[in-house]
Amino acid sequence: MTLWPARKRPADESDLMGRLAAGDRQALDLIYRAEAAEVYRFAVAMCGNPAWAADAVQDAFIQLAEKPGGYDRTQGPLRAYLCGIARYKLLARWREASPFSTLEEEDEGAADVPHTHTPEIELARTQETHSLWREIARLPWVFREAVVLVDIQERSYTEAAQIAGVETNTLRTRLHRARKRLAEALAPNAMTTTP
Repeated sequence: MTLWPARKRPADESDLMGRLAAGDRQALDLIYRAEAAEVYRFAVAMCGNPAWAADAVQDAFIQLAEKPGGYDRTQGPLRAYLCGIARYKLLARWREASPFSTLEEEDEGAADVPHTHTPEIELARTQETHSLWREIARLPWVFREAVVLVDIQERSYTEAAQIAGVETNTLRTRLHRARKRLAEALAPNAMTTTP
């Protein structure tokens, strides 16, 4: 089920970016119409807060409008650039709201033990969307980001790594650990204990 209409690609992004750099605000409107929904979906999936997500989208487009030269199309697609800006805005806000939290938790079992069930199978078996999102929200930021970008938004590893600002292998490692944690948390026999 799709909550947002399919993203409309601008006819020629480089032409629109050239027009934007020349001060044509209509170009910004066209870019916004084509990209805002996808950037918002990414942002809200990362933070779970529609207001924070909307602010991050607004900040991304303000930065694009003020500094269109900051986007280098040889570094990746415009949507990845915009999601990257939104990511940094959300990360800054998250750090302000959670000053004692870390971005990444150490994985106690550094040596991965082979599992009989893959995380994809475990996730598919889970029919309670609320439980899934609750567990995603509990993941450390970098793990949540990997799951949102690759598994939920179905971005390529390359594009997801560009948005996250990391190497592709780093993103793959984070995604593997995130999937493992989700599979363990959502397993039918998982027991929740409170200290």
